[in-house]
Amino acid sequence: MQFNGQTLAYLGDAVYELLVRQHLLKKGVTQSLKLHQEAVKWTSAKGQVERLKLIESILTEEEKIVIKRGRNTKLTRKPRNLDLATYHYATGLEALFGYLHLNQKYQRIDTLFEHMAL
Repeated sequence: MQFNGQTLAYLGDAVYELLVRQHLLKKGVTQSLKLHQEAVKWTSAKGQVERLKLIESILTEEEKIVIKRGRNTKLTRKPRNLDLATYHYATGLEALFGYLHLNQKYQRIDTLFEHMAL
C-alpha cells in the first residue's frame, strides 16, 4: 500500500518525536522544562529543516523522492508565524521518517538520526 505524503508525515512526526525524546534522555536531560526547550529545537519546523540539511548529503535517491512527496503535500491548515517553504521542508522530513518506519528500515532511521545528532 502506498501512502500519500501527508499520511507519511503524520506517522513520521511521531517517530521523529520519539527519537528526539530518547536522544535527550540519553544525553542526561531530565528536567521537564529543559526537555521541552531542547525538544523544540529539534521538532519545530525550523529545527526539522536544520536537521534535514545535515543529512541531505547522505540521502538515497529513493529518500529524496519521499521527502519531495512530503514537501508537495497540500496544506490542511496554514502554518502560523512560519513561511510555507519551511513548513513544506519540515513535512518532507517527517514523511521520510514515516516512510522508513513503515518499511521497517529501522537501521536507516538510526543512521540518519545519529548523523543529525553529531
